[in-house]
Amino acid sequence: MLDALNSIRLLDILDILIVSFIIYRIMLLIRGTRAVQMLVGIALIIIIYFLSGKFELQTLHWLLKTFLGSILVVIVILFQTDIRRALTQIGKTPFATAGKVGNREVEELVRAATYMARRRIGALLVIERETGLRDYLDTGHRLDARLKAELLVAIFLPASPMHDGGVIIHKGRIHSSGCLLPLSQNPAIDKRYGTRHRAALGLSEETDALVIVVSEETQQISLVEKGRITVYHDEKTLTAALRQLMAPQKTPTRMMRWFSARKSTAPHA
Repeated sequence: MLDALNSIRLLDILDILIVSFIIYRIMLLIRGTRAVQMLVGIALIIIIYFLSGKFELQTLHWLLKTFLGSILVVIVILFQTDIRRALTQIGKTPFATAGKVGNREVEELVRAATYMARRRIGALLVIERETGLRDYLDTGHRLDARLKAELLVAIFLPASPMHDGGVIIHKGRIHSSGCLLPLSQNPAIDKRYGTRHRAALGLSEETDALVIVVSEETQQISLVEKGRITVYHDEKTLTAALRQLMAPQKTPTRMMRWFSARKSTAPHA
């Protein structure tokens, strides 16, 4: 036992930590999605494969062996959405900004959302952040207009030919309207949410975009981020949440906190 411990190198510990971190991130990525059930199904197939070999069930063993022989291709097909989302997260640059949406733009978005909620006008407002939304921008009608509450309301009026789909805010401007967004396939979504909320969840699961959803049925305003829906009941809290998310404060590192503590406790001359 001691010999085995003594033979462990620093690189071995680093290797274990890296693999553990990757597994942890994968678990966070697939939590609450269909990928969990699919992983359980694959695990059961593997268990049945070994049991069929042990009990000499030749036909079943051969079928499962043939299936598992192409398991990598099966995994890529089944988990293509999760793999794409993971690669997007890895590809993010730590130096990118959250997006060019200032206080004026936030106020216009909140004003439009609250106006439409009171008048039961459904809306889907997408705010692009670090992850580019070019694939979805190209599905809509390009406007490239200044962000104004009145224009957003006009777009989502039921009589407007552009009210279907979502409006994407790119660099603080209304880039496109009528954009088609991916529907979430998460089976755990509350049944009371309709297509508009599912589209917001689907986009937030694949990108880091912020999505404001206005429901014409409940008159509620929801903010969707990272696959989570938060309902806001007044303009003040919605404005504060948007400002915080669009201009997040930098979290001090442990080293910065240590230097700050040393500075505060240092004796004054």
